Amino acid sequence: MSPPNGVDNAGLGEPLLAKGNGATSLANGTRHGDAGAVPTLGRKKKGAKEETYWVDIDQPDVLEAAPDLENGSGGRPLLLFRNKKVKRRILYPYRILICARLIAVILFFIWRLKNNISDIIWLWGMSVAGDVWFGFSWLLNQLPKVNPIKSIPDLGALKKICDLGEGRLSLPGIDVFVTTANPIDEPILYTMNCILSILAVDYPVDKNACYLSDDAGALVNYEALVETAKFATLWVPFCRKYCIEPRAPGSYFELEAQSYICSSLEDFTTDRKYVHRKYDEFKMRIEMLPNTIRERSHTYSNIHINAAFMADGTQWPGTWIDSTENHKKGHHASIVQIIVNQPSHTPQHGLPVCAKETVDFSTTDVRLPMLVYVSREKHPSYDHQKKAGAMNVQLRVSALLSNAPFIINFDCDHYINNSQSFRAAVCFMLDPREGENTAFVQFPQRFDNVDPTDRYCNHNRVFFDGTMLALNGLQGPSYLGTGCMFRRIALYGIDSPRRRADGVTIRTNIFGNSTSFLHSMLSPDQEQEMSLKLNEMAISELVDVMACAYEVCTGWGKDVGWIYNIATEDIATGFRAHRQGWCSKFCTIKPDAFRGTAPINLTERLLQIMRWSGGSLELFFSHNNPLFARGWLHPIQRVAYLNMTIYPITSIFIVVYGLCPMMWLLPGEFYIQRPFTRYVLYVIMIILMIHIIGVFEIKWAGITWMDWWRNEQFFMTGATSAYPTAVLYMLVKLVTGKGIQFRITSKQTSADTNDKFADLYIFRWVPLLIPTTLVFAVNVGAIGVALGKVILLNGSWTAVQMRHAILGLIFNIWVMALLYPFALAMLGKRGKRPIILFIVLPLAFVTVGVTYCAIQYFLL
Repeated sequence: MSPPNGVDNAGLGEPLLAKGNGATSLANGTRHGDAGAVPTLGRKKKGAKEETYWVDIDQPDVLEAAPDLENGSGGRPLLLFRNKKVKRRILYPYRILICARLIAVILFFIWRLKNNISDIIWLWGMSVAGDVWFGFSWLLNQLPKVNPIKSIPDLGALKKICDLGEGRLSLPGIDVFVTTANPIDEPILYTMNCILSILAVDYPVDKNACYLSDDAGALVNYEALVETAKFATLWVPFCRKYCIEPRAPGSYFELEAQSYICSSLEDFTTDRKYVHRKYDEFKMRIEMLPNTIRERSHTYSNIHINAAFMADGTQWPGTWIDSTENHKKGHHASIVQIIVNQPSHTPQHGLPVCAKETVDFSTTDVRLPMLVYVSREKHPSYDHQKKAGAMNVQLRVSALLSNAPFIINFDCDHYINNSQSFRAAVCFMLDPREGENTAFVQFPQRFDNVDPTDRYCNHNRVFFDGTMLALNGLQGPSYLGTGCMFRRIALYGIDSPRRRADGVTIRTNIFGNSTSFLHSMLSPDQEQEMSLKLNEMAISELVDVMACAYEVCTGWGKDVGWIYNIATEDIATGFRAHRQGWCSKFCTIKPDAFRGTAPINLTERLLQIMRWSGGSLELFFSHNNPLFARGWLHPIQRVAYLNMTIYPITSIFIVVYGLCPMMWLLPGEFYIQRPFTRYVLYVIMIILMIHIIGVFEIKWAGITWMDWWRNEQFFMTGATSAYPTAVLYMLVKLVTGKGIQFRITSKQTSADTNDKFADLYIFRWVPLLIPTTLVFAVNVGAIGVALGKVILLNGSWTAVQMRHAILGLIFNIWVMALLYPFALAMLGKRGKRPIILFIVLPLAFVTVGVTYCAIQYFLL
């Protein structure tokens, strides 16, 4: 159902808001009024802040089109998004500082080479190499940031060009892909909340289809999806009736102040309580499903076989409770089930309140979008390529069932937080300027479960709100794996229209031998209409494109679809689109488009970034190497991709520098560079210039000092743990030829459910923490030994020696400040009170100092 008049633009930031007509804002945060009312709470301050640093780029409201000679007139298509640039008073000083630091770094290198004086010459050589690498990697990171652009979708213009009257919009179809690996690491309830938010999104129902890929082939996921479809018949109309946000019930009912738009507070309160009670019952049924399936299967099973049985008594073709041949993880048949068929094109209103109906949906559209369960065939003799392989199967299955021109993919732990987000992405795809050449629209990733201080930099605001806006001023942001709208034809590996001289050539040796799939490619904008009861031929075609052998001797995984044999298939797939001449867009809206969960446990977080950094290195050593790959890449876009692929190498030099304070443990005095005082002052000046540049980035990116500082801290933690481990894995792969095996980041919580952030305080030791622990221990020891030397050599140190000692201690303290979150993690549950760290560390300094004095006393 189309929303009431005026609601189309709700919640997408100041430029997108329609004029409200008298909504009332209640003190407790809820709101009511006419259906067209638009909430504006808390937006004035945000808008004023944006206006401080950003300004509109001069652009017309419509694009002047060439005259239509046949009809004797010219069209004037509306622009569907507007661009903003950073104001000159911020941008120009920012660029000047970048140039100044580049000059300072070059002069510093020249000075070091002219003054090649060191007590340990090999260490001097390594430090020079490290400084050169730091300067080079900083330049790669900084160059793409010189022209940040913010793009803001205009939903009002979209409505004008797509309005068919009577509340109907001629918007393009969207296929939504959700992927889950297994119901153990990825909780079922998270996945079902994701599905419910998709079904309830504010987009034409008949233009929205949702596909769940269950890579485990688990009956519990299938039956949970069936239960979700049943609950959706209540939840989705409720969302439409009251225009609530967000539309994932798990997140909505956790809000202290729940928003709504209607004329009666009493009706809303009654309906909300009823829906909340039904959601609790739904959760209980989901939680009981494993036991229900087990008991049912034991009832149906005979003495010879213990299969998994569906509710109708038929054997489940996927994995069984007691795995056996053809029914176990990694070995089962293809499964495709249409849970909810494609809806009709006309709205269908529900029933008024009666004996069978508790909520009045007599004026609300109760249709549901198409919902499909997919589990691809698996066999031990094939490499199934993890998430990338699963999404490529979804790509082919969806082409046969709905064939929407646009695709959005989600990780199963994300949900739609802003129901207008699909429309916002479509604005970029349909814009008359670059729309047809836009391959994908990437949204930032936001998270619900992160602790208030964001100890392990899960929000990663420096990247999402800084780097991505900067890339938006070039060829566009990189693809980040979730919360992204793709153009289907771009995923097929076809060049952008401006780079295609001829039409699209369809070859079976590239795309496979499915006639139906190849036919769907010939008309990528022609959406399919399927019946709930598929005929035998259609089922045969679906099974064919889901088969393990379908991709053999084709271009899938390289030239077509998501790219294989790499841990970061998202970056590689986006890179391929960019070098084929496509552009991309970065879209930030308020409220946030999508939200999800993040690993707040340090070990899980580090394992996650180890997988990402390992995948980045794999990309560098693949045929998609951004330094040598051919195509139509913007030169600075190539630089940005190069930085994304080699940044883990920086960790080698960071670990070396972090261990340099071991020289304090030696009885004599050893310096990497002489004159030492001037060397340290140069280093301090260069580092200080980075942070001054950071001040400007904080301003235009709209982040906080805490966001910036957490980024610095976690980079140090990752650079002494996950990144060097990824480098080691990559070296092993280059030598042995064996790929890197990374496990899925677990979303399950094993902590106390009474504490939302209990996982934050669980410390689980893994080998990749050894370098970080060593660096931290060495710097603690260096400070303690320095204290011991002061006691032993009291009065005998010269002023120069004292100055050198102070400069060295500044370095030690800086390293420890950067590793502060790691130190808190080691305290476990005691880390809830950070003051303990400020008691433990001085005790450690004194202990090391006294021990050093005692050793020296007995040796002398």
